[in-house]
Amino acid sequence: MMHEEEELHSSHQHHDVELQTFSRSGATLRNNSFDENSLLADMEMGEPDIGDVDSDSKSAQSKLKRGAGVQLSLMQRLRNFSRSIAKRIDVFSSKGSRYHSRTIDLNNNGGGTAPAKITTTSYPANVTRNQKYNFLTFFPVVLYNQFKFFFNLYFLIVALSQFIPALQVGFLFTYIAPLAFVLTVTMMKEAWDDYKRWRRDVEVNSQSFQQLTDEGLVTVPSSAIKVGHLIVVNTNQRVPADMVLLRTTEKSGASFIRTDQLDGETDWKLRRAVAVTQKLPSDAALLSFKASFYAEKPKKDIYSFVGNCMTVDEANRSQVEPLSAENTLWANTVVASGTVVGLTIYTGPESRAAMNTSSPQTKVGLLDMEINQLSKVLFGLLLVLSFIMVVIKGFKGIWPIYYFRFVLLFSSIIPISLRVNLDMAKTVYSLFIMRDKHIPDTVVRTSTIPEELGRIEYLLSDKTGTLTQNDMVFKKLHIGTISFSKDTLEDIREYLHATGTSGTTTAVTEPSPMRGYRQASTRNKTAWRVHEVVMALALCHNVSPVIDDQTQEISYQASSPDEVALVKFTESVGVTLVGRSVSTITLRLPHNQIEEFEVLQIFPFSSERKRMGIILKHTSTGQIIFYMKGADSVMARIAMPSDWLDEECGNMAREGLRTLVFGCKRLSERHYQEFVQELTRAKSSIYDREEKVAAVLQSIETDLELLALTGVEDKLQDNVKDTLETLRNAGIKVWMLTGDKIETATCIAVSSKLVSRTQGIFTLLVHTKEEAWKELNDFADKGDSCLIIDGGSLQLCLDNCPDLFVSLACKAPAVVCCRCSPQQKAEIVTLLKKNGKRTCAIGDGGNDVSMIQAAHVGIGIVGKEGKQASLAADFSITQFSHLTRLILWHGRNSYKRSARLSHFVIHRGLIISFIQAVFSAMFYFAAIAIYNGWLMVGYATCYTMAPVFSLVLDEDVTEDIAFRYPELYQQLQKGRELSYRTFLLWVMQSIYQGGVIMLLAIFLFESSLINIVAITFTTLILSELLNVAFEIHKWNRWIVLSEVLTFFLYFASMFVLRSYFDITFIFTWDFMWKVAVLTVVSCLPVYLASYIKQKYDPPSYTKLSL
Repeated sequence: MMHEEEELHSSHQHHDVELQTFSRSGATLRNNSFDENSLLADMEMGEPDIGDVDSDSKSAQSKLKRGAGVQLSLMQRLRNFSRSIAKRIDVFSSKGSRYHSRTIDLNNNGGGTAPAKITTTSYPANVTRNQKYNFLTFFPVVLYNQFKFFFNLYFLIVALSQFIPALQVGFLFTYIAPLAFVLTVTMMKEAWDDYKRWRRDVEVNSQSFQQLTDEGLVTVPSSAIKVGHLIVVNTNQRVPADMVLLRTTEKSGASFIRTDQLDGETDWKLRRAVAVTQKLPSDAALLSFKASFYAEKPKKDIYSFVGNCMTVDEANRSQVEPLSAENTLWANTVVASGTVVGLTIYTGPESRAAMNTSSPQTKVGLLDMEINQLSKVLFGLLLVLSFIMVVIKGFKGIWPIYYFRFVLLFSSIIPISLRVNLDMAKTVYSLFIMRDKHIPDTVVRTSTIPEELGRIEYLLSDKTGTLTQNDMVFKKLHIGTISFSKDTLEDIREYLHATGTSGTTTAVTEPSPMRGYRQASTRNKTAWRVHEVVMALALCHNVSPVIDDQTQEISYQASSPDEVALVKFTESVGVTLVGRSVSTITLRLPHNQIEEFEVLQIFPFSSERKRMGIILKHTSTGQIIFYMKGADSVMARIAMPSDWLDEECGNMAREGLRTLVFGCKRLSERHYQEFVQELTRAKSSIYDREEKVAAVLQSIETDLELLALTGVEDKLQDNVKDTLETLRNAGIKVWMLTGDKIETATCIAVSSKLVSRTQGIFTLLVHTKEEAWKELNDFADKGDSCLIIDGGSLQLCLDNCPDLFVSLACKAPAVVCCRCSPQQKAEIVTLLKKNGKRTCAIGDGGNDVSMIQAAHVGIGIVGKEGKQASLAADFSITQFSHLTRLILWHGRNSYKRSARLSHFVIHRGLIISFIQAVFSAMFYFAAIAIYNGWLMVGYATCYTMAPVFSLVLDEDVTEDIAFRYPELYQQLQKGRELSYRTFLLWVMQSIYQGGVIMLLAIFLFESSLINIVAITFTTLILSELLNVAFEIHKWNRWIVLSEVLTFFLYFASMFVLRSYFDITFIFTWDFMWKVAVLTVVSCLPVYLASYIKQKYDPPSYTKLSL
C-alpha cells in the first residue's frame, strides 16, 4: 500500500511538471510538421504514455529539421495528454472506487443531441430517484422491515398457528385481523410516502432544459442530460446537473447563484465563467471551439473542485486555465442573475447534491425504549400466566399443546396496536406544534420524537445567530492611536472631507508602507490615517451592491453580516460602494468623486485560514495594493508587531464585540507578476492543488502593515434573557458552545444571564495533561461557578480525562466552551449521552449540524447563516425564545399524553386477558376463548380506540401554569410517567377489574350463564369508557364526542351481531341493573383509590391550579 501511495505521489508530480513543460512548449511546436500516418498509427495503438511527452517533443523538433511535410494537430496531443492524466489518476487513486475523473473534448460534439466526446461512457443517467421501493420490492421489503421486529413476528406466528387444528382456540380472523390492520396501516403509509417521493422525482426529472447543439437549441428533459452536453440555464431556473460555467450573459463574466437547497446558506454566491469561453463572440461558437476539459473524480466536497481547461489559440499556442469551485454550477442550485451556458461534467448520483444526500440516522425516543422494555415484561407475564394455568390444571395429557393454547388465548397481553397508536399520536403532536400560532413557521422534521421535548436535561446552544441575532452593527474602530465609536462618526467624516479637498487620491504613488506618513507630514496625519483605514474597510470584502431601479436605494448582498456592517459603516461616513463586478470595484467618495479599482485577485475567507484577502490596482495611479482582514489570532502572526493590538482586542471582546484586524501591503509590478506566475502554476496542479496554493499565498502574507481593529456588535435575540432564566428554572442546564474568543463569549454569557450575578466564573486554560488534572480538581472545590474553557483545553480534557471533565462540568450551573470546532461540539454531545444525560442541541449554521444530529433532540433556527441547520434538525424554529413554548408546553403535553396512552393500550390488553384467565379457571381450565370473531376485532378498534386515543387531546395543566411555574418540568425529567411503578399499578388494576367482572358475573347471572359473553363484554366496554373518563383533566367536545359515539356504536352493534347478543335478554331490567352493579363494583374502588391518593398526595400541578 505504501508503495502504491509513493508511486501515486511521484506520478502526480510528474504530471504537473509535464503539464507545465507542455504548456511552455506550445509556441515551439506550433510550426512543427509530422508524419500523419505515424500519428494515426499511434492513436490506433492507444493512448501515449505520459512519460513519453518530452521524448515526443524532442522527436518533433528532429522531424522538423528533417523537413517532414505533415503538420501535427496540437489539439490531438492535448486530448491524448489529458486522457493519459485521467487514466493514470484513475489507475492509482480510484482503485476500488466506482468514481472516475474525466476529460471532455468540447469541439467533438458531433451535432444533434449527442454529448461531447469523453474518455469513457460509463457515467450514470441524470435521474433523481428518492423512492425506497418499486413494484417488485415493495411488499417484500415492507414485510421484512415489519417482521424483523420480534412482536410483529410473534403475532404472525400466533396467526399461522391457527391453521393447526390442535392449536385452534378461536376464529382465524380474530388473530389475523389485528395484525392485518397494523400491516395495512403501515403499508398504506409507506406506499403514500413513496408515491409522493415518486411524484417529486417525476417532476424533477421531467423539467425541460435547452441544449446547445449544431441544430440550435433543443429542448430536452432533465433525465436526458448526459456528461458533455452544453446546457442553457435561465435566470431563476434550477441547475439540472453539475456543470462548468462556460458563458454568461452578464457583462462582468460572472453570475450569482442561490445555494440554499445545497448547503442551506441564503446568501448569493458568485460564479465566474471560464475566461477563454466567455470571450467567444456567441454561444454557438462553443460548438467549433477547440478545448479539452479535465474534471477530477466526483466527491462530496461542494467547496472545492480541481479541473483544467486546455485550449489552443489561433497561433496554435497551448493554454491551460485552472478551474476551481468558483467556475462550477452544482446541481440543485438556482441561477440568480443572467442566462448561463454550462458544460455537464457530473450527472445523477455523481452530482455533488446527490452525494451529499444521505438518510440521517433514525432517532429513537426514550419513551419508545421504555415501552420496548415493558413489552418484554408483558411477554414474560404472558408466559408465566400460561404456565400457571397449566400447573393448576396439572400436567395431564399433551400439556405442551395446552400451554401453547393458553399462550394464544392470552396473546392480547401483548398490545400489537400500541405502536400504531403511538405513531398516530406523535403525528397529532407534530400537527399541534406546527399549527401553534404562538410559534409561527415552526416545522417538525422528525415526527417520531416529539415526546423527547419533555425529557430534556441539557441544552447545548450555539452563540452567534442562536442567542444573538447575527445582525451586526458597527460599534468601534481603533487605528492604533485613536479609537472611534458610533458617537464620533462626525469626526471621521471631517477627516475624510479634509483629505478629499486636497485633490489627492487614495493610493499613494510610492510602494513604501510609510509613504502616507511622509506625505502627511504637512497635513493632518490622523486624517490620512483615517482615510487609508476607511478605504481598506470599503475595499476588502466580498460585498456586492444591489441598486433598486425605482428608488435607487443601495442594499448589500454578502455571505457574512460582518462585511455588510462594515460596508454600511463606510457608507455612513461618506465612502459608498456603488459598483462591483468580477474585475472592478467602484467607490463614491465624500465629494462625489468616483474611484475605480481593478480586482486582480481575491482570496476568500475559509474556516481554516480565518482570513480573506484581495489584491487591487488603482486605475488612476496604477498602484497595486494587497488588503487582508481576519481573526486577531491569525493576523497577529502576519502583520508587523504592534504594542496595542492584543490589549484592544481584549477590551472589545469584554464588551461583547466581534473583532476583525485589517492590514495592507503595497506591491510592485514585478513582485505581483512573480506572485501571479507562482499562483497560476499552483492552481494548474492536479495533485495537492490546495496545499500548493496555500504555500504560494503564505509567501505574500508577510510583513503586512497593521491598519485597524474593528468591533461589531451582534445583538441578542428577543427575549433571550427571559428564555434562559425560564429554562434554568425548569431544571435544564444550558451550555454555550461557540467559536468566538473567551472574552466575547464570557461577555455574552453574562449579558444574556446565562451566568447569573450571584454565580462565579472559573476559566480553565491549560496546555498539558497535568495542568488539566490540576485545574479540574481546583474547579471541583469551587461552589456555584460557571465553567469557561477554550478549544485547546477542551481537547486536552476530552483526550485525557473525559469522565472527570463531564462529571465536574455537569455539576456546574452553566458551561461555556470557546474556540470550539464543529467536531468538538458533537463530541461534547456524545459524551453527555454516554453519561446518561438527555440532550438537546440548537444552532443556526452549518457548523452546528454535527452537534444537532448527535443530540437526542436537534433544533435548528432559520437565520442569516442559512437553512442548513434547520434542514438537518428534528425541529425548526425561527427564534430562540420559541424554545420556552416548544419545550415547556408541547414537550410536556407530548410526553404526558404518550405515557397515559401507552398505559391505557396496555391496560386494554391486560384486562381482557385476565377475564379470559378467570373464565378458563372457572370452567375446568379449558383453553377456550370467551370472546371470538368480531367482538375481539371491535374491542381493539371501534369499541375502545376513539376514547383511548382521545387522551392525546387532554391537558393536565393550563398554559398559564406551565409557563408561570417552569419548575413543574423537573418532574418530567425524572421519567415517572412510564416507570415500572406506574406499570405495576396498572397491572394490579387490570387484575382487579378483570377478576371482578368475570367472578361477579358468574355469581349474579348464575341462572343466565348462556349470556355470559354479552354480560361480561358489555361491562368491559362500559368500564373502559369510565376508566377513560376518570383520567380526563380537561374535557373538550372531541373527548365527549368520542365517549358518546362509542357508546351508541356499541349499542347499535348489538342489533347487528345477534349471534353474540340476545336482544330479548338485553332489554330486560334484570340484565340492566346487574350490568350496572358489575360496572360500579369494577370502577368505583379504582376511582376511590385514585381520589384518596389525589387527596393526601396530590401532584404538584394540582396545588398550583387551586
